[in-house]
Amino acid sequence: MIIRTFQPGDEVTQAGLYNLAVHPLPGFKPATGDDIRRRTRGRGFDPATRFYAEHHGQVVGYCTLEPEQGRVGAPWCKPGFEAAADTLFDAALEAARARGLRTLFAAYRRDWEPVLEFLRGRGFAHARDVVNYWADPVDLPTLVDRSRVPVGRLRRDDVPAVAAMGRGLVRLPPDALEAYLFANPHFPAEAFLVLRDGAGRPLAVGVGLENGTYANVKAVDPLAPCFRLGAFGTEGLNTKRVNGLFSYLVADPANALTAGLALLSEASLEMTEGTVTALAAQCPSDVPHLAGFYARYFKEQGRFPVLEKELAD
Repeated sequence: MIIRTFQPGDEVTQAGLYNLAVHPLPGFKPATGDDIRRRTRGRGFDPATRFYAEHHGQVVGYCTLEPEQGRVGAPWCKPGFEAAADTLFDAALEAARARGLRTLFAAYRRDWEPVLEFLRGRGFAHARDVVNYWADPVDLPTLVDRSRVPVGRLRRDDVPAVAAMGRGLVRLPPDALEAYLFANPHFPAEAFLVLRDGAGRPLAVGVGLENGTYANVKAVDPLAPCFRLGAFGTEGLNTKRVNGLFSYLVADPANALTAGLALLSEASLEMTEGTVTALAAQCPSDVPHLAGFYARYFKEQGRFPVLEKELAD
């Protein structure tokens, strides 16, 4: 058994191995060589982040590392070659350490117990759930006098305040956060709304994404470990584009309900004038003031666990 990194032509083999290993699990969706090829031909793809186990020249398993996200995938092996899983996973963890990563995370469906058991057995611990929500706009409360609510557009000089609100949740430092907010190819900066105090200082920031080409929230699998584009806390991650996504941050957790409602009211009005018929949201379970808001005004669709591991030197 040897472990090697990616070589052109591995895409079809990788898709086949995934399908063989995963098809017995709930919610299985087959992969294709084209699916894998789109990623391996993407800008920034690093062949040294894909690991393949070969037995007598035949690829019998693989494992992936996404160092820019700090994410690792479970190893998938051809039936009968499950013993390669530990060696593959160790190769991915060693590569993460060599790149200076201190923490890794993995995210899978909550009903994929064999995968979660494998991760727990290798030192990964449950850190949080990522909870998916949806809401019918007609069920949302409305503000009596919206003209008195000081909601405006995001400005570049608001970025430090946004970074402070998102400390512990937002995944980017302030310098990278500005580019994410103002030069994002997937949504305009005008999608961000800011609730201000009487002196014009940001109290809360929210985003509402309206794009008719994005998925309808009621048609997506709410148990799939997919981070939703635009939700605070998903910066820099691979994301799923969902129409009608609302997300927000607030400076003072004590104001989470009132600030969130003001931003949600404004964002939902703008989005439902377009193609949005159902609102979407996503929030980690370990941010209680935000999770409490979504639980109050949205319906939970489903959730998936995130497991983390500290890497020893």
